[in-house]
Amino acid sequence: MPLVKNSDYEAPMLLRNRHLMTIYPTLFRRIKPAAYERQRITTDDGDFLDLDFSVRGSDRVVVILHGLEGDASRKYVLGMVQIFNAAGFDTVSMNFRGCSGEPNKQLRFYHSGETGDLDAVVQHIAALEKYSSIHLVGFSLGGNVTLKYLGEKGTLLHPRVKSGVAISVPCDLVTSSTELAKPHNSIYMNRFIRSLGQKLALKQQLYPEAIDLRGFELIKNFRQFDDRYTAPLHGFPDALEYWRRCSSLGFLHRISVPTLLINAKDDPFLSKECYPYEIAASHPFLYLETPERGGHVGFVSFRDYHYWTEKRALEFTCSCL
Repeated sequence: MPLVKNSDYEAPMLLRNRHLMTIYPTLFRRIKPAAYERQRITTDDGDFLDLDFSVRGSDRVVVILHGLEGDASRKYVLGMVQIFNAAGFDTVSMNFRGCSGEPNKQLRFYHSGETGDLDAVVQHIAALEKYSSIHLVGFSLGGNVTLKYLGEKGTLLHPRVKSGVAISVPCDLVTSSTELAKPHNSIYMNRFIRSLGQKLALKQQLYPEAIDLRGFELIKNFRQFDDRYTAPLHGFPDALEYWRRCSSLGFLHRISVPTLLINAKDDPFLSKECYPYEIAASHPFLYLETPERGGHVGFVSFRDYHYWTEKRALEFTCSCL
């Protein structure tokens, strides 16, 4: 039932190309900084997570999860913070391990299916006894983490978590990794691999015997990177098994709170498997919206300060209060 058949997003005429739509916000969007208050929490394994709060004195809070190699200062995160703050919500922008400007302590860092840290954040926020409702919003990798987390928890989800929104999500990591490795995505792949390599170089200073960067310049795609680093550092035999076990697609059927998934049909990162029409058609809680255009975390609007996904996320979240 929850297929949103008539999405009302209309791409600007100048951004009908999916790559321009994807790149434009990063290069040209002007966004005000958030008045963050950083809190550091300690994880069960002795590591830390940095959380950036933007507080309005509300009893409702939105937890925002960034994408691969992002952080709480990314423009798409700030846009979401500002629209929810303006509507009276507090927000918590979660920085994944190693993404807050300081290498994390443990050898492992973050990945597309790591949901334990999100659960630690939810438990921490609930324990503050300030909020009657917690809502999740995730982008790309953070969207996959959001959907997988909601599905893993199922009916055992903390009762204060009331809704989820996931935007531009590679629900099937196997096929979306293949899509990203195609020549038309080389500009993004090169940027991701370079950034991950810089993170590993910092991590190598802490764990010189565990991380070998010799020949790193030969790595050209996620299959090579995840086979060599992500999988072994996080307990998976290889990249393929990591992708299979961490794809949110296999957990969608267990989601038990209203959840909106927005994937543009022209997203250059996504394979056809990332549009779970059949699952959503018979799912009581998963709403799937697939605008014709939008790129990857694009959805640019020239008419309004806030982008369409920000307004859509707020609208959906408010409907779940």
